[in-house]
Amino acid sequence: MSYRRYNKGKKNVLRIIIASILTLVILTIIMLICFLIRENQRSNPENVNVSEADTFSVIEDYLTPNEYSRPQTKLKSVKGIVVHYTANPGTDAKANRDYFNGLAVSGATYASSHFIIGLDGTIIQCVPITELAYASNERNVDTISIECCHRNKNGKFTKETYDSLVKLVAWLCDEFGLEEDDVIRHYDVTGKLCPLYYVKHEDKWAQLKNDIMTYRKAAVY
Repeated sequence: MSYRRYNKGKKNVLRIIIASILTLVILTIIMLICFLIRENQRSNPENVNVSEADTFSVIEDYLTPNEYSRPQTKLKSVKGIVVHYTANPGTDAKANRDYFNGLAVSGATYASSHFIIGLDGTIIQCVPITELAYASNERNVDTISIECCHRNKNGKFTKETYDSLVKLVAWLCDEFGLEEDDVIRHYDVTGKLCPLYYVKHEDKWAQLKNDIMTYRKAAVY
């Protein structure tokens, strides 16, 4: 084999290696761009429409815009779902929604929630998921809040409330690309005993999260 032929073969091999590396780099960049676009779409509340869910229904009954319960501050991203209880035994979703709305007049405190789930499983949406709600202290800026009604002081949810919560949270997790650890209690943010029953019974909280993830895997949205 002549030196010229050997040198030419060596250059061809080098070209193939360089071309392979460039192809790999380009493919990696394309995949990264696609991933970032997908994540932006999933984490941006503007791209999620709760009315599109077909495994449960939501009643939109938005609060009147006001500084105490619906400031209309834009929610730029969603990194978690926070579960609460109303701490008002026996009351239903509409009563709690109306309490939040009444703060516009009373100015008694700053409080609201994106969703309230009633004793019969009815889901009322009080604040659009594109906006911030006053529910979870420092996590207001990157979470969606869900208040749950309960019959008794122990704070245990009815089966209907529980089932609607599982469906709603599973759907939200799927839409925003959230995982099990992103589903938290108000207690996990501030140490407040909320939702009471699921703070005092850690096993029930673990079961609730497991039920959410199991439903999420099985559901077809």
